[in-house]
Amino acid sequence: MATGTEPHQNSGGVRARTRAAISAPHLRTDRWWLAPAVTAAGLFAFVVYSTWRAFSNAHYYSAPYVSPFYSPCLAENCKAMPSGPNADLFGSWWAISPAIIILIFPLGFRLTCYYYRKAYYRSFWASPPACAVAEPHAKYTGETRFPLILQNVHRYFFYFALLVAGVLTYDTVLSFRDTHENWGHMGLGTLVFLVNIVLIWAYTLSCHSCRHIVGGKLKHFSKHPVRYKAWQFVGRLNARHMQLAWASLVSVALADFYVYLLASGVFDDPRFF
Repeated sequence: MATGTEPHQNSGGVRARTRAAISAPHLRTDRWWLAPAVTAAGLFAFVVYSTWRAFSNAHYYSAPYVSPFYSPCLAENCKAMPSGPNADLFGSWWAISPAIIILIFPLGFRLTCYYYRKAYYRSFWASPPACAVAEPHAKYTGETRFPLILQNVHRYFFYFALLVAGVLTYDTVLSFRDTHENWGHMGLGTLVFLVNIVLIWAYTLSCHSCRHIVGGKLKHFSKHPVRYKAWQFVGRLNARHMQLAWASLVSVALADFYVYLLASGVFDDPRFF
């Protein structure tokens, strides 16, 4: 038996006839709105910053460091990077920033990521805004129709993310050179790049698709001890997927900003040896 008032009996979603007739929009008394608000602010700040840097087409290389937003640099209009991750695959006809060529892959990987989907579904679309809080939409179709059905390409973006992480690892190795391309040196930028690449790999390998690729479709783990160990390792990372998603997002932005400061002449890279 329904109790209390029965509003919106003919509407769908949480107000459908088959749902409990509760007039209040929710029964939570805590600050449930804080988490989606902070998430929205953080994602919006990164989008604004990364868009500015991607289209600026400037201050992305200061030997031996190259911004992760521009690596690999695949256009003819890239700055010269001795032994760096650059190739003239896109000729003179490519007139805009070369960052646009490569950023589509890490962006697609994060945009289709299971955690990020939850984050921006809640913070920007209020679908739902929080647990036990009704969403404002009349009906729910999940990811079964266009365009959200395209989220299923996440596994393929994972493969590209592995390649990008490999290139960024190469960039980190190159950071052990000095400005004259001599090996055996380390600066503050090297430390920044090391922290960033560790977080990038940790986030990439913590991906749900990676966990399935490593340990999925196995009936007996006992017959596959190596894959079982790998699955356990990825599973431990996966338990921290949200934290790694944010940490790597911040670290890649900081690595880019550090290169920007060096390239624009704000200060010189402090050298340890």
